[in-house]
Amino acid sequence: MTGAGWIVAACLAALIVLAGLFRDRLARAAGYVPPSGEPRPEEPRNGNGSPDRDGDAVSEHRRRLDALFRLTELNELEVSDVMVHRTAMRSVNADDPPEAVAREILQSPHTRMPLWKGSLDNIVGVVHAKDLLRALNEVGNDFSRLDLMKVAARPWFVPDTTTLQEQLNAFLRRKAHFAVVVDEYGEVEGLVTLEDIIEEIVGEIADEHDIDMQGVKQEADGSVVVDGTVPIRDLNRALNWALPDEEATTIAGLVIHETQSIPEERQAFTFHGKRFVVMKRDKNRIARLRIRPVSVEVEPPAPRPD
Repeated sequence: MTGAGWIVAACLAALIVLAGLFRDRLARAAGYVPPSGEPRPEEPRNGNGSPDRDGDAVSEHRRRLDALFRLTELNELEVSDVMVHRTAMRSVNADDPPEAVAREILQSPHTRMPLWKGSLDNIVGVVHAKDLLRALNEVGNDFSRLDLMKVAARPWFVPDTTTLQEQLNAFLRRKAHFAVVVDEYGEVEGLVTLEDIIEEIVGEIADEHDIDMQGVKQEADGSVVVDGTVPIRDLNRALNWALPDEEATTIAGLVIHETQSIPEERQAFTFHGKRFVVMKRDKNRIARLRIRPVSVEVEPPAPRPD
């Protein structure tokens, strides 16, 4: 082969190599779309080397949720605004007899229950009812052989200042449904679930296991008897009210904030279009209130001059 022939062959070889390297790009430029069975180079891949379609779906869901939060006031809310307050939180003492603990968990309307030792600020685990039933079956329903700490999952603690958007993304990322909310000192303030956040977005989600709102009783005269620990947001949602919740989380906290005192029993106050009557006080805590809408009295027309 002559010198010119070698030069031509070298150029052709270089073109073939470049064509192989840029085959997919050249094919797409020509309008050819690879079959679905062939993974595209730019697609994210999982550990097996195959396209990570699940990851794409999760990312898309997160993008949509982020857009939803930006378009609504939800981006201003924190987990402390929607959590179940510690005074209304159902939990069990891990030092109680295993049979008593197991029965309390299984009789609860909730699927998950926090375990504590010594005090509520020392939560040592979270028990899922399904895991408890499985453990009982393994020991032949012998409660004396039941080790609750082996059944309990490790608790997940989140700061009370976490935004709903951040917490929702964290739930999705960890594939979790339950977190314990703590303040800056590490003291337990309550708990938040994935369902709490979803209900804040789409409204109340009822199922066959739900029970009526605890601590709220509608009276025949139109008034409502409310436990002081009932969250303001839950009361607003249940009764279509609009009581402010910027300065207080519970209905008792709202009364204390508005009156700047701890009222005595039978004291009554009117604010935000409602009449609040303190029915029961337990030491320095408002235990029960009666609330009724303030009726608007129509003034009689002024007499006409003769």
